[in-house]
Amino acid sequence: MTVNKKGILVVVSGPAGVGKGTVCDVVSKNNPEIFISISATTRAPRRGEVDGVHYYFKTKEQFEEMIENNELLEYNKFVNGNYYGTPAKECDTRLENGVNIILEIDVEGGKQVRAKRPDAVMIFVLPPSFCELEKRLRGRSSETEEDILSRLARSEAEFEYGKKYDYLIVNDMPEMAAAKIQAIIEAEKHRTFRCLNEVKKNIIR
Repeated sequence: MTVNKKGILVVVSGPAGVGKGTVCDVVSKNNPEIFISISATTRAPRRGEVDGVHYYFKTKEQFEEMIENNELLEYNKFVNGNYYGTPAKECDTRLENGVNIILEIDVEGGKQVRAKRPDAVMIFVLPPSFCELEKRLRGRSSETEEDILSRLARSEAEFEYGKKYDYLIVNDMPEMAAAKIQAIIEAEKHRTFRCLNEVKKNIIR
């Protein structure tokens, strides 16, 4: 008997440089049945990026129409003017078909998802220390000193909201952090509120 036929919606957030993308990639590699949600964006495709694989590339007009029609689970507009967001229909269809979905999004997006999907599982990824986070940011060699200091300041603010998430995971090693996320998803399948109706139909008289 399958105790929970519907998929689990998982939100994974964390500060820039914490390695949440790497952790989610490991989860997906180890569990092909777990779907990493594809975001929609108005930015131009980069070399090698494929529409519908890396992102859903939209015009600004198309994206704003999606906002108007309430077709997004969450969205954000960045300082460069580009929109990013998660299409709701694809997620909901997969969830109804029993597929577990991970949304790798920031805490602002997480707030929106929690308001719309209160049964979503919220996981906040932390660095082993903020010194290690700074080391990782500097190791990327892709940002200015101003950008690094800005991201570090923002990470502290994000952690304040991260305290409201359901789970906190320290990413000291991606494989270990991924294993913890996998264990959380498996445990969540057996939460009483998710499986009680199915159990009632098969067991409880």
